[in-house]
Amino acid sequence: MPPVSTRYRRQDQYGSHLTRPSTPPGLPPLSSHHVPLSTLSFGVVCSSNINRSMEAHQVFANAGLTVESYGTGTNVKLPGRSKMEPQIFKFGTPYEEMYNLLAANFDDETFFTTNGVLPLCRRGASVKTAPQRWQDTPTTAITNHDIVIAFEERIFDAVVNDLQTREATEDFEPIHVICLDTKDHPHEAKKSGRIALELCWLLEKTAHDGGREVLLSETPEILEGFQQERMVHTPVKILYQLCYL
Repeated sequence: MPPVSTRYRRQDQYGSHLTRPSTPPGLPPLSSHHVPLSTLSFGVVCSSNINRSMEAHQVFANAGLTVESYGTGTNVKLPGRSKMEPQIFKFGTPYEEMYNLLAANFDDETFFTTNGVLPLCRRGASVKTAPQRWQDTPTTAITNHDIVIAFEERIFDAVVNDLQTREATEDFEPIHVICLDTKDHPHEAKKSGRIALELCWLLEKTAHDGGREVLLSETPEILEGFQQERMVHTPVKILYQLCYL
């Protein structure tokens, strides 16, 4: 496949759209090659649904897992020219629209390319239309997920609190909520996305081999073993909460 340009075409009067950038691979580890594509459904959550959760969304989707991504913030907040001047958008604003607004002139395009914001918008537009807010997502969609990965402790707390305050469904199914604490920086997001994929393939294999009942009983042990193994190479803080909805 020829390389894809890393530069967007802006929409013009004839309705042309941004080009789709190339995406990184998300292959399962060798120990999981015999696991069929997605037995489970995964939700991945960060604050603004543009960096950490989108990295995981892209990697999971490339690996063939069923995944959707979300944010828990009040708005989508992106780095601006200073800490006191963030770029703020409403959830539901298309990534392509964010890109076009932030690249409206040469100076802005140069600045927001250099600080990494435009590449994040470009990556987001290649995966889905717009950022989604977890708390505004209907319960019918939330209950599709078996596993939810939050990439920060406060986001983990927000997800658990939301699940515990929603009206329970008749099925009252378990949702495993896991925190992989990750600094909100593209480089850290890339590392954490691969770690999350490795963990989720272990959970996939458990569900495939033994079913969801075995997953229910063995998840705490899987997480403990994964953290101990991972701490040798990459320190990772893992939190876990079993919720029902």
